[in-house]
Amino acid sequence: MLACLLPALVLFAVFMVYPTVNVFRMSFYTWSGFSPDMTFVGLDNFRHLIDDKQFVRAFQNTVALLVVVTVVTMGMGLFLAAIMTRQKLRGRNFLRFVLYVPNVLSVVVIAAVFSAVYDQNNGLLNGTLRLLSLDGWQQVWLGNQKIVLYSVGIAMVWQSLGYYMVLYMSSMSSIPEELYEAAGLDGASNARQFFSITMPLIWQNLRTSLTFFIMSAVNLSFVLVRAMTGGGPDSSSEVLLSYMYKQAYTNSSYGYGMAIGVVIFVFSFLVSLLVSRATRREPLQF
Repeated sequence: MLACLLPALVLFAVFMVYPTVNVFRMSFYTWSGFSPDMTFVGLDNFRHLIDDKQFVRAFQNTVALLVVVTVVTMGMGLFLAAIMTRQKLRGRNFLRFVLYVPNVLSVVVIAAVFSAVYDQNNGLLNGTLRLLSLDGWQQVWLGNQKIVLYSVGIAMVWQSLGYYMVLYMSSMSSIPEELYEAAGLDGASNARQFFSITMPLIWQNLRTSLTFFIMSAVNLSFVLVRAMTGGGPDSSSEVLLSYMYKQAYTNSSYGYGMAIGVVIFVFSFLVSLLVSRATRREPLQF
């Protein structure tokens, strides 16, 4: 048994454990990333983070994106899954395919698509608003500090929605029809059936997917921000991972960047723990 597990354990240690430990180790040093000279500074990098306004803003942006995108994606995914599972819609298989397609596309492709959609002069969004004589609603979607974060969030929702919709459809399809028929005979509305039957019976799936989505959204936000806005304008769309990348690989502050990486690791762990504790329930079976 140990011989079978050994290759996987070695790979896990080399590609997961060692890099993680190294991030923590490097966070205590000042290093450019290129020079052989490394200076041990202890917790100075972490003390500097507290006074770093750009770091604080990146942290706030990350939290805002996680909250808004998670609520919208999970809510819409459950709603669409319930409709396409419980209602007999024409062309629902085609609709499911259309909604799922963004999930199989490269995130960079999605960033390019939305950058074209948001283009100020020739973009689909502003063009549609002009066509509808709503010129006053036109915006510089990726250049306005007040709305750029929401513009990135819409791209994140579009990329993720189809996957979670299909995931929830799979869970809902396994619920016996007899439960809904009995509830219907008792006079339960569709909404009551959803909250009293569907939600409790798919809760474990929902709980697991929620934790997974929050963790993946941290990485997804970095790629989209990097490709669409570069953190601008004026750092208004900067997120933790993109700020870490800039410090470590653009500003040659590798140790400081690794300190940000430690914060991301701890933040992700605490969020996962919080979600796990908050959503813990006794599993129901049918």
